[in-house]
Amino acid sequence: MTIENSEDDIRMKVFEKTDNIVSRRIAGELFLVPISGDLANMQRIFTLTAVAEFIWEKLDGRMNLNEIRRHVLSRFEVPEGQAEADIKEFVTELLKEGLTREAAVRQ
Repeated sequence: MTIENSEDDIRMKVFEKTDNIVSRRIAGELFLVPISGDLANMQRIFTLTAVAEFIWEKLDGRMNLNEIRRHVLSRFEVPEGQAEADIKEFVTELLKEGLTREAAVRQ
């Protein structure tokens, strides 16, 4: 799945982590390691920045991307447009790698 929807649609979508990943903290850095596909491919190991780690932790199937953006803006000194672009880029990459998915709508 890729993000090809209008700006408003993606902001309201809720995403969650898949079961295809493990995370490990090593020397203060968070690493995401996919546990499917080519496990020997070191190109598929992700090291997260502080902002990316914050976003990753919020992808819990409860908050939409607009809510996550508001949390990022309150926690980090980043322009609003940059925060939105970074969130979309990060989530798009996670979707491409199969590490997150759109959460089922909960009633």
